[in-house]
Amino acid sequence: MLFPQLIPEDALAKEAEHIKGFSGEVFWVTQGGERPLGIRLALRPTSEAVITPMVAMRARSHRHLPVKYYQVVNIFRFETKMTVPLIRDREVLTFKEAHTFHATHEEAERQIEEAISIYKRFFDELSIPYLISQRPEWDKFAGALRTISFDTIMPDGRTLQIATVHDLGQNFARAFEATFEKPDGTHEYYWQTSYGISGRVIAALIAIHGDDIGPCLPPRVAPIQAVIVPIPKKEFPQNCLLDYVRVLEERLRSKGVRVRSDLREDLTPGAKYYWWDRRGVPLRLDVGPREVETNTVVVVRRDTGARETVALERVVAELERMMQKMQADLRARAWAFLRENVHQPRSLEELRSLIAERRGVAEVPWCGDPDCGQELEEYSEAKLLGIALDREFETEQPCLVCGRPTRKVARIAKRY
Repeated sequence: MLFPQLIPEDALAKEAEHIKGFSGEVFWVTQGGERPLGIRLALRPTSEAVITPMVAMRARSHRHLPVKYYQVVNIFRFETKMTVPLIRDREVLTFKEAHTFHATHEEAERQIEEAISIYKRFFDELSIPYLISQRPEWDKFAGALRTISFDTIMPDGRTLQIATVHDLGQNFARAFEATFEKPDGTHEYYWQTSYGISGRVIAALIAIHGDDIGPCLPPRVAPIQAVIVPIPKKEFPQNCLLDYVRVLEERLRSKGVRVRSDLREDLTPGAKYYWWDRRGVPLRLDVGPREVETNTVVVVRRDTGARETVALERVVAELERMMQKMQADLRARAWAFLRENVHQPRSLEELRSLIAERRGVAEVPWCGDPDCGQELEEYSEAKLLGIALDREFETEQPCLVCGRPTRKVARIAKRY
């Protein structure tokens, strides 16, 4: 679906917690042409306030539920701090958001589990490691019952939120008087969820798998998986070399490999190597006179620089094997980096030292009390990512602030 980008102020203000949470981040349109508007229009900071009343006009009965909408849009947030390309923008590009409406809270909770499962599979395909946490009450999405976040650790030790899943309960439905008819003829408010990802995923992909040259794209998602670079020699017929390149390209393309041949005559092979390395293409195929004469190809991996000579008749199978290996290696390396940068400090002093050195994420025992959580933030001068949903302490540990026993793992980090 595609919902309106301009939201009337009175619609946005109906959900009090929601507008309060976004009050400092909204861009307002106050004038049309030369005339002031009678009511301010908000540039969409998020879409719940415009989607909920529209669904209420269409899904009036339990027979219409669940309703699940998806859209890819730009959203706008007035960031007052320093902006960072792709990571923290005032115009968030291609925000991919889902909004679902259910007859029961149990059904909505199942949708939340499905959303988490979808994002786990998605990030696994990208070989991006993640930590799954439930945000603390003071940092959840405005108007939600709870917010679940996927965070990854960037090379500089700070975390980046790469996806969120929200249990909205009935808060928005109540604000907009959005109800459906139950089987017994009575009416009830919808139970809602929303979840989304943005261009931050691209930033994480570049940062986690890249190097000083540029990005290194996982083969499964690389627009170009392999590039063929001919290496001409004066004494070798150019037409023979180019015929061989065409045969190789057609063989790969016919088997579904996303391949391109670089036939530019104004660049040397070395310049072409650099060109494609800068664009993160996973595999480079070098073809010169020797390869033509021996019916082989030299394959070079972008991530390791490892070279391998492959027979032409086996080139498709070998490239598939190498791409699978590269995908697995990128994932293993990225997860190893994340695990190496998750620490368990035993005292407040150790926590503060670890955060000051930007060594990643600290996992500490937290009783769940908001006062203890906010003290952890103040003392460490970092943010509480929330309660870990993917692990807990094997035995009860004393809360790092008050000493009460708990098995809950709180994650704390400097974040973007």
